[in-house]
Amino acid sequence: MQSLVIKNLHVEVEGKEILKGINLTINQGETLAILGPNGHGKSTLFNAIMGHPKYHITRGSIHLNGEDITNLSTNERSIKGLFLAMQNPSEVPGVVNAEFLRSAINARNDKPISLYNFYKVLDNACKILNMPFDLANRNLNEGFSGGEKKRNEILQMILLNPTFCMLDEIDSGLDVDAINDVSNAINQLQDNNHAFLVISHYARLFNLINPTHACIMVNGQIVLHGDASLINKVDKEGYEFLKTEHGIDIEKHDDKKMNSVSIGVCATKELAKNVHK
Repeated sequence: MQSLVIKNLHVEVEGKEILKGINLTINQGETLAILGPNGHGKSTLFNAIMGHPKYHITRGSIHLNGEDITNLSTNERSIKGLFLAMQNPSEVPGVVNAEFLRSAINARNDKPISLYNFYKVLDNACKILNMPFDLANRNLNEGFSGGEKKRNEILQMILLNPTFCMLDEIDSGLDVDAINDVSNAINQLQDNNHAFLVISHYARLFNLINPTHACIMVNGQIVLHGDASLINKVDKEGYEFLKTEHGIDIEKHDDKKMNSVSIGVCATKELAKNVHK
């Protein structure tokens, strides 16, 4: 069974330590929900796993299927089966979306995919996402709406067929129909050949993709790990129980006063209130 194993991972960004000893293992066939307040290292974890050069690993290691990939480049990690759907995808003027996608596929194969077969699989992937096919002929993310950018990230995931898929708030900015389309695409890949690590503040996505387990990340560490029931606990109670039940204080960031809503109440709880008004 293939696995992604993170051991005692410490990461600095611009000289400031963000991750302070992450230990995490995920295997094929599993879907891990990663919860936690904003600014506590969730996106940093994904970027460090993917090999973003801005995120400096000072201690610890990342092993993929038994191989230490801590010092590999981003493209080498991608070819080995890692994928990151970014929270804020960049616009790339002058690079046609379809050409980018075909090049990415060819980088993983010994034999280049034919133009006919490429457009065939591209068309099928667009249908899964209910995504207009003409987006493939526009420049990469240029002029795309927030929702189109997120769909395009999932389009890449479908075409590249990675083993370990990291989704960083892929549901933010999506309407209900788009969330359903994205979750449907995830469901189609949730089998013994794929694994998902998913960051979200909204219970709706997790209810649609049914994570096998969940963890809470605060202060640059994973402080609690459990089954999917942990998602419902956070959704109902926020993060206050970490202090009352486990004695864990949540550090405040940027010297701003953080009230009980920003710290103690999950965004899903606030969303539910608004929906039922």
